[in-house]
Amino acid sequence: MPVYQYECKPCLVVYEVMHGMNDPPLKSCPRCRGSVTRLISAPRLNRYNFSGPTEAKYAKVSPQQEVAKEQDLQRVYERIWLPPPVKHEPWD
Repeated sequence: MPVYQYECKPCLVVYEVMHGMNDPPLKSCPRCRGSVTRLISAPRLNRYNFSGPTEAKYAKVSPQQEVAKEQDLQRVYERIWLPPPVKHEPWD
């Protein structure tokens, strides 16, 4: 099953949830009951054979894009793992 990431901006929390593609997404933040947005996360691919993640992160990036990327990375978010709900009875 894939891991989906949902962001709650008021709480500064990123929830990592494992559920199937056909299962309903996380609708609200468990803390504040506010709305959450699903983050698009890139797959871990090394298409251009970079020696490390830092080299790949800054390849073909202009200085303005580099500063914007670093400012985005410096936001402080807490990461919380939400386990998938149990959907079966033990006697089934």
